[in-house]
Amino acid sequence: GFSRIVHCNNSILHRRKPLKYPTNYISTTKYNVLTFLPKAIFEQFRRVANLYFLLTAILSLTPVCPFSPVSMIAPLAFVVGLSMIKEALEDWRRFMQDMKVNNRKVSVHKGDGEFEFRHWEDLCVGDVVKVEKDQFFPADLLLLSSSYEDGICYVETMNLDGETNLKLKRSLEVTLPLEEDETFKDFRGVIRCEDPNASLYTFIGNLDYERQVYALDPSQILLRDSKLRNTAFIYGVVIFTGHDSKVMQNSTESPSKRSRIEKKMDLIIYILFTVLVLISLISSIGFAVRIKLDLPRWWYLQPQNSNKLDDPTRPALSGIFHLITALILYGYLIPISLYVSIEVVKVAQAHFINQDIHMFDEETGNTAQARTSNLNEELGQVHTILSDKTGTLTCNQMDFLKCSIAGVSYGVRASEVERAAAKQMASGAADQDIPVQDVWESNEDEIQLVEGVTFSVGKTQKSSIKGFSFEDDRLMQGHWTNEPNSNMLLMFFRILAICHTAIPEVNEATGALTYEAESPDEGAFLVAAREFGFEFFKRTQASVFIKEKYTSSNGTTEREFKILNLLEFNSKRKRMTVIMRDEDNRIVLLCKGADTIIFDRLAKNGRLYEPDTTKHLNEYGEAGLRTLALSYRMLEESEYESWNAEFLKAKTSIGPDRELQLERVADLIEKELILVGATAVEDKLQTGVPQCIDRLAQAGLKIWVLTGDKMETAINIGYACSLLRQGMKQISLSTTAGDQVAQDAQKVPLHSIFSYTPSVPKYKSF
Repeated sequence: GFSRIVHCNNSILHRRKPLKYPTNYISTTKYNVLTFLPKAIFEQFRRVANLYFLLTAILSLTPVCPFSPVSMIAPLAFVVGLSMIKEALEDWRRFMQDMKVNNRKVSVHKGDGEFEFRHWEDLCVGDVVKVEKDQFFPADLLLLSSSYEDGICYVETMNLDGETNLKLKRSLEVTLPLEEDETFKDFRGVIRCEDPNASLYTFIGNLDYERQVYALDPSQILLRDSKLRNTAFIYGVVIFTGHDSKVMQNSTESPSKRSRIEKKMDLIIYILFTVLVLISLISSIGFAVRIKLDLPRWWYLQPQNSNKLDDPTRPALSGIFHLITALILYGYLIPISLYVSIEVVKVAQAHFINQDIHMFDEETGNTAQARTSNLNEELGQVHTILSDKTGTLTCNQMDFLKCSIAGVSYGVRASEVERAAAKQMASGAADQDIPVQDVWESNEDEIQLVEGVTFSVGKTQKSSIKGFSFEDDRLMQGHWTNEPNSNMLLMFFRILAICHTAIPEVNEATGALTYEAESPDEGAFLVAAREFGFEFFKRTQASVFIKEKYTSSNGTTEREFKILNLLEFNSKRKRMTVIMRDEDNRIVLLCKGADTIIFDRLAKNGRLYEPDTTKHLNEYGEAGLRTLALSYRMLEESEYESWNAEFLKAKTSIGPDRELQLERVADLIEKELILVGATAVEDKLQTGVPQCIDRLAQAGLKIWVLTGDKMETAINIGYACSLLRQGMKQISLSTTAGDQVAQDAQKVPLHSIFSYTPSVPKYKSF
């Protein structure tokens, strides 16, 4: 039932009908050579003032005009011409950016197992391409294989959805052998899939390869304008090109943007034009009356030789002609010079914005770019800022700071949010009149917590290990083996080292291991596991290898854990599960995820540490830390075999309900868990965030920050970044879990609002 057919590695079939698809050439320009003149003129005369000046310019060509036509036509031509030149230059910049993209090069299979470089715009549907690390994908591709044995790759989708976390993509197992250029010599296949659409997160189709049909899903699709990260190379086949690609399906034509001032000026022009017409009417009526009554007596004007402009026998006609003269004569009530000045100022402002040294990013070497100068004045009229937290206010670089294992909290270092919030509160208590930014600017040292009460100023010791800021001698250097619950500690560290999708890479220069992880959290967990003595150093398609330092009297021991199944993390599941077989042939399920999700799946005998862990999670949340709960479950061989059969059946199913089947099967095994503990990682604020927010607030801007953190975490981060201050009235809107949320999703927040603001009229819904 799929309407789009793609012949893999046989793009010649897509160069002619009926399988001819759009080229990979893209254009985001507003005009082209043919449409520039009519569209640009239309844009200019959307302005009421320009229409008025055009009318007066036409009237200036008549005999009744008191001025030279040049004095009316020249300013109009200057204003319209300058605006059109400005539009042309801005569109030319868009064209040059498009050309830069279209002329990027990518390696394409030309036949006989040989690849050559082609421009993006020359790609066709069905072409096999090779994309290397840190390159953008030139079109929507089906992932065939990668530099990793199991066909995975990491993708950055920042240009698509703004997310800085890497997405994990995985090829079909059947295409894994296609890992070298020569293997594509005889490669053929047919993809049948959905038509082009704007949905970035869905894909339905199948691959007909070697007389077998394989279901395709979004995890095998690489979207145009996303970037290959942490992977040496991938091979893919082009499915959607150019404006058929999902990112271009989401784009809109370059809009005609008009600022609020410009729209308000149109209204003022209407008012002034009305006044002008009234003045001209009064003047022309008076002129007609005087012509009729007084002109015959004015012998020195020789009324017998009068023309039609001042004919006493036809005063009405003379009045009409005088109306036109008056409209032109009094036309300076609407100043065309103002529009000339505005256009010149806008062009100059755009230039200054592009050259502004204060808006220069030293890390990337990029300056600000004013792609259109029509909205310059809007920059000074911003009244509300909507921002997310992760990656915008914070660095999105995680440091392992604290953990709770078997009901015991470990980690003594205070988080940045704790120190910053303490600094805010200390400054607020000392002097309410001192601006917050003065505290930050005058004292760059950090405030440490001393016995949880007193704050002392002094620089904290910076961690020399990226991603690891943990301090607690009870766990370091193998001292964890002396703890009462060392078995749970061992399980905790193994979950950190095994339950992930990361790939270890050796730095050739230093010989040190680095981890290419899907998210910065995973990278921090692996660094922490290594520092605790559980170093993840190798991954194959079926196993994970760990060097354990302190689990054997023989010193460092290499252990192999066979990965049987991987249930990946996503925003809906909020958890990740790995089912592995250890060296003792035991099958163990390791699961990490949001605490609410994990706690709902705990067995009765697995809740021993739940009260203490919950308390610690709340403390970590108040410290502004990101938390995850860790758990495990031992599986019987028969139970696993029965479940795995159902899982494979759901995994290989074809149809739109495949994801629902996988979710249902995952729920069957992710239950009866035993709680081990929780992790707490820190995502530090970017430099200057508190000062920036404080200055914006002082300027009267309303600031809203969206975060998925717990209430306590959000409040403390609010204090840390100057969004919240001492003395502010705090309004908390919350709903209880369960059916009440579904039934009273609107009533409960409204009730909370009215409890704080009883004078507000009670609307039934938002």
